[in-house]
Amino acid sequence: MPIVRGCNLPDDLLYDVENNMWYRENPDGTVTAGMTAVASAMAGQIVAFTPRKAGRPVQAGKSCATVESGKWVGPAKIAFDGELVETNDALVANPRLANSDPYGAGWFVKVKPKDWAAAKAALIPGSAVAAPYEAKMQADGFAGCT
Repeated sequence: MPIVRGCNLPDDLLYDVENNMWYRENPDGTVTAGMTAVASAMAGQIVAFTPRKAGRPVQAGKSCATVESGKWVGPAKIAFDGELVETNDALVANPRLANSDPYGAGWFVKVKPKDWAAAKAALIPGSAVAAPYEAKMQADGFAGCT
């Protein structure tokens, strides 16, 4: 697993580095999405998670949820077009899961992509994400997750 400045980036995931989002393919053709450990460290303690409603379409570059911390409120931007099929109700009830377990219990939404092959090609595999994240952290002046 790549670790960049103390931030874990599991290599079995795909990443949208610019928007600090990760994606996991599911056997049923859906894709689970969440924010990276980098995003949760930058945001600080997450205090609210408000997803869009399941059954709604989502567009690439648009919000699938709103995330709020003591330092920041903003959109979680999805990397591809699709339909929102499930939201993480446990995260709505306990937003701190995004900090304590960003790649497990802290997932955001599940989406059925319109064209997963094209979307997947635009994402960075975990095995190749260390250098792009190091560059982003440097550009953002972010010291890391430690």
